[in-house]
Amino acid sequence: MPTIDPARLLSDLHALRAIGAYKTGVHRPTYGTDDVRSRHWFAERLAQAGLTATIDGIGNAIGHDPSPGRKLLLGSHLETQNRAGWLDGAMGAIFALEVARVLGRGIDVAGWADEEGHYGSFLGSRSYAGLLPEAEIDSCKSVDDGTPLRTALQTAGFAGAPRLQADPARYIGYLEAHIEQGATLEDAGEKIGIVTAIVGSHRFRIVFEGQQNHAGTTRMAARRDAGVALIKLAAAIEDRFPQVVGPRTVWTTGRITLDPGAPSIVPGGAEMLFQFRDTDPALLLRLETELEALVEQANQGPCRVLIAYRGRSVPRQMDAGFQAALERAAETHAPGAHQRMPSGAGHDAQILAEAMPSGMLFVPSIGGISHHFTEDTSEADIVLGCQVLTDAAAEILAAL
Repeated sequence: MPTIDPARLLSDLHALRAIGAYKTGVHRPTYGTDDVRSRHWFAERLAQAGLTATIDGIGNAIGHDPSPGRKLLLGSHLETQNRAGWLDGAMGAIFALEVARVLGRGIDVAGWADEEGHYGSFLGSRSYAGLLPEAEIDSCKSVDDGTPLRTALQTAGFAGAPRLQADPARYIGYLEAHIEQGATLEDAGEKIGIVTAIVGSHRFRIVFEGQQNHAGTTRMAARRDAGVALIKLAAAIEDRFPQVVGPRTVWTTGRITLDPGAPSIVPGGAEMLFQFRDTDPALLLRLETELEALVEQANQGPCRVLIAYRGRSVPRQMDAGFQAALERAAETHAPGAHQRMPSGAGHDAQILAEAMPSGMLFVPSIGGISHHFTEDTSEADIVLGCQVLTDAAAEILAAL
């Protein structure tokens, strides 16, 4: 099997890390100045590798292999969470570049845009899979400052360029490598995870409408405190969900805001961003029904409570043949130190799985930390993971 160049791989990873460096991590939100720089940097690397490089109208940096024949698509996203880690997304994109260099032909490479959801949900991979309508682009805004997506694309220099879409006849399938973002591999002393399925998530913005009033003169019995209504609903969720969830279900209240948020004012408004995740579609629907029932109960209090936004991603199984190829490669390079496992995080692979067979490989995260600037993986594990991915890709291509 072809052998990767560890020094080249790590050099590229650290060069990308320097774009938007923040403490020991990276701050590179989608379509910001550093994100745009990283996309042009990546496109240059793709061209140097002999690929036809393009940054399309949604910001995907894609390298197409000009040789004839069907291709295997590899990639991951280039942007980061705010003030977060240096490997989340970036590692998979650089792995894809290295595989293309080593194998020489048969590999297309993608650096997807906005997997992290600064403007929408998996905008880049959904666009390439033909799942992003223009109307949605019109409606998307930055979750950080409200900038319309159209404005951000114009400022970034991507507006007006065509949005590329996958030709189903071109691709055998899609492979993505990623840090685990958890501690399962590290706790087991293992080096490679072969992803069996990727969770779906249901996301909600829940709004509470009360009455703003003076905190010193408004009697407790007369209050319509939106903040209290929010806390009661959050507590009700924590009481009810453990009774109906599965063994790997997770749920999170990720942001709470009070309006106006002053110490001497009874909040007249409040908002919570809430989500839950699992690989079982039926369970996800049941949890949504349970949430709706809890919101209905909350409306029996003095405040009005409503679900103002719903967003969903669908759980996806990874291709059995790709799992087997990754497992064989893992056994070659890390005998007995690998496992099959579901992904608790969402990834572009679950989107591409709607258009083509897809597979994923995990490498360990030190301490299970991700979405924080201390996120890290040992260089030995990075190199090993890239070699395993290369072997699996070579096997898949050889089977054509």
